[in-house]
Amino acid sequence: MAQNIYDNPDFFAGYSQLPRQVRGLEGAPEWPAIRALLPDVAGKRVVDLGCGFGWASRWFRENGAASVLGLDLSQNMIDRARADTDDVAIDYRIADLDTLELQEAAFDLVYSALTFHYVQDFSQVMRAIHRALTPAGDLVFTIEHPIFMAAAHPHWIEDEDGRKTWPINGYSTEGERRTNWFAEGVLKQHRTLATTINTLIGAGFTLRRIEEFAPTPDQIAAMPELADEVERPMMLMVSAYKI
Repeated sequence: MAQNIYDNPDFFAGYSQLPRQVRGLEGAPEWPAIRALLPDVAGKRVVDLGCGFGWASRWFRENGAASVLGLDLSQNMIDRARADTDDVAIDYRIADLDTLELQEAAFDLVYSALTFHYVQDFSQVMRAIHRALTPAGDLVFTIEHPIFMAAAHPHWIEDEDGRKTWPINGYSTEGERRTNWFAEGVLKQHRTLATTINTLIGAGFTLRRIEEFAPTPDQIAAMPELADEVERPMMLMVSAYKI
């Protein structure tokens, strides 16, 4: 079973105050880039893996999705999503993605934001998703970028010129990474970029597009604190489809 850090009271309290959780998708700088990767969702059956507060699940319905299944390991997340949603076509359930089981050919789009880096067996999840998609069905997901995740102590350091630099340690050594973020010992699973992409291909997916998110000049002008994000990729964004 994956670590359920989101039901830790200290973690959940801090996480709930993030701009992306207070303002929703508009508070997530990467959302315009994600939206550009998404297919037309009108009439689609969608599953949102790691649905959190349900922001994306509700967006899919607002943009014409026929139905949305939102899955999350956290009871706190599911309770909040249900409280904020008034739509009988959205169903929220608790599920552990490490043991994910979905009905075969039941979905036209599988979506996941910043969740798969918590999953231990990424290959198993990709196979389960492939089975659950209809022919030519879409998979769009984001994860923490492997360059961002590789650091043993993820924080900025300064180089000889005083420039902010992100450390990379043991990039080729895959497996557990533990960080302190709102709570101690948050467990994530580091995989190289090659492993991530090759796992998709091995599961039977064809890649449409890959993006390494960086804020635009306009975003930096509006939120100067985003300027650091051009120094290294924080997020990997992938669009693929079932062969």
